[in-house]
Amino acid sequence: MKEAVFGKKEEGKNYQARYGAYIVIHRNEKKEVILVQAPNGAFFLPGGEIEKDETHAETIAREMLEEVGFSVEIGAYLGEAKEYFYSSHRDTYFAHPGYFYVADQWEKVAEPTEKNNQLHWVTPDDAMLLLKRGSHRWAMQKWMKHNL
Repeated sequence: MKEAVFGKKEEGKNYQARYGAYIVIHRNEKKEVILVQAPNGAFFLPGGEIEKDETHAETIAREMLEEVGFSVEIGAYLGEAKEYFYSSHRDTYFAHPGYFYVADQWEKVAEPTEKNNQLHWVTPDDAMLLLKRGSHRWAMQKWMKHNL
């Protein structure tokens, strides 16, 4: 299978590796998915950077509490997609492999510990229009193909 790669790697730029794990969380018979809106207005699937010695599952569990206040049961693995991008917030070029999963079940267990993000339940079609990163749209499209 061809590797899913998004963004363009610019010549002469020093890219920092940043690995991430993300998850599609749905409700209402798969008619809605949750997106995280960062303070800069960009939309992403819930998840984030894999910290030292964390597994994908540990990253997702931590990020879910931080971003959405959910406990999740991880289901299907959608795959890996790599994205090249520049973060103006961090003034850094990133090579970002992302590992994408689907939540089989979820439960709200607390308020998110990160207070600067907004959460939005949207239709899968709207998610495709809103998601900033190509890798996140790729994962959403894979989920939609097998679930809608």
